[in-house]
Amino acid sequence: MSADIGYLNGKLLIAMPGLDATRFGRTVIYMCVHSDDGAMGIVLNQVADQVTFPDLLGQLHVIDEEQVASLPAQIDGMHVFKGGPVETGRGFVLHSDDYFLQNATLPIDDGICLTATLEILKAIADDRGPDNALLALGYAGWAPGQLESEIQNNGWLTCESKPDLVFDRDVGGKYERALSLLGIDLGMLSSEAGHA
Repeated sequence: MSADIGYLNGKLLIAMPGLDATRFGRTVIYMCVHSDDGAMGIVLNQVADQVTFPDLLGQLHVIDEEQVASLPAQIDGMHVFKGGPVETGRGFVLHSDDYFLQNATLPIDDGICLTATLEILKAIADDRGPDNALLALGYAGWAPGQLESEIQNNGWLTCESKPDLVFDRDVGGKYERALSLLGIDLGMLSSEAGHA
């Protein structure tokens, strides 16, 4: 679906303070799919501390132990993210559009794609993958109308995304940077919805 008819594909969701007590407190979510059938996105700023990217490649048998030392340098600093509470055992890779697998890669918006196959992990491990990639375990999902209701109830702000924010390795600064895209300072936010 096209974003110009009201859908949020390729946009960012930024959690409002009212969500601080939930698993989505201070999250930034990149929206991959939003339609009349529901919505799906990847949390960009919650790291899965219990696993490293090389560890995950080993657990999935993408590489063996001897190959860990020969991995491309950029892999060493890659985080594995908690993409959301749905299907947490499944991996999703948000990446730049310089990598594409026929019948497996979903182009989203602004040069960003989503692929959820082992082939992309093998390509990254072999230094044949996309220039920019973010691996997440699980995703955030909403039933039809659920996300729209949460937005109306002051749960989320929405804004245009920027690839440099999506793929930035400064995970801790993503929330404030996303707010700054809207010209909002964190101290200006309230958990109460206002009325005109």
